[in-house]
Amino acid sequence: MKRITLKHIAQEFNVSIATVSKSLHDSHEISTATKNKIQAFARKHHYRPNNLARSLVNKRTKTLGVIIPNIMNNFFAKVFVGIEEVAASRGYNLISCISNESYSKEVKTMELLKNGTLDGFVLSLSEETQIRQSYDHLKHAIEQGVSIVLFDRVTEEVQCDKVTVDDLEGAHRATSHLIKSGCKRIAVISILDNISVGKLRVEGYKKALLESGREVEEKLIVRIGKEEDFETAMKFVLSDKNIDALLCLEESSAIRSLVLLKQMNYRIPEEMSMICFTNGELPKYVSPSITTISQHGKSVGEISARLLIDRIEEDKEEAPYQTKTIKTSLIERESTRPLS
Repeated sequence: MKRITLKHIAQEFNVSIATVSKSLHDSHEISTATKNKIQAFARKHHYRPNNLARSLVNKRTKTLGVIIPNIMNNFFAKVFVGIEEVAASRGYNLISCISNESYSKEVKTMELLKNGTLDGFVLSLSEETQIRQSYDHLKHAIEQGVSIVLFDRVTEEVQCDKVTVDDLEGAHRATSHLIKSGCKRIAVISILDNISVGKLRVEGYKKALLESGREVEEKLIVRIGKEEDFETAMKFVLSDKNIDALLCLEESSAIRSLVLLKQMNYRIPEEMSMICFTNGELPKYVSPSITTISQHGKSVGEISARLLIDRIEEDKEEAPYQTKTIKTSLIERESTRPLS
């Protein structure tokens, strides 16, 4: 069935398109009798407004793009929930894409979406983008008037609104907790060495050690690459029997480390304590449950969406950019000893 338009309705009643539009929006400028006839006709013929045409008039599409690096990461899933809730409450739709940690995919996705009908982007940089430190695709989009909010993985090279997590403080808090619980030698397990947040977490770990009067042993900062066999690398680490705590910089390495520790008959937390980023579902329900650093992903998403929509709706193109920093929380569970 052919889609009915404002022009068709106007012809049916021999009125102007403006009269039809005002009638459908229940304007007080149109008589009740006319409004009732036009609204009844529109319902009968299943009239739907042409959002694209409306967007050309309003210069807004009420649609936002969201680009995340990794769909399997629980933190990004929580961020997306926060973005979606705020966007929906303010009448915006989302188009979501995954860069899969690829620079080229991030660039192509942005080009595709910004040439379509989008008002702005919320995104977290891919691993390859941060390795290459190539941000021209973001700078060009901003120069073209596209509003962008970067979250979690950000860069000072791009001038835009940003929402970050205080990763340095979170790792500092976790390491300090392990020290206070009696742990002597704490190893860091990182598969995030190429990413800004991974570097910040290592800095937080080092800061806590130095503040407690301990030396930083570089050999205890274990960086495991994508091509390396995780279990082999971890067995080499655990050959040092003086290590009595692990700080895992993300969730998957913590779960894999826990499985290996149990296979090796470690008693947790008596012989080996563990803390990990982030507070997803798995650390809660494994046995023993894992103490975590929560990054409050949903709040990150909510704040990111509000910053973007406010800039779009209030035409804040010349307003100073903002950076919001979210504090982390330590959630104690069975994998760490209670503080005395």
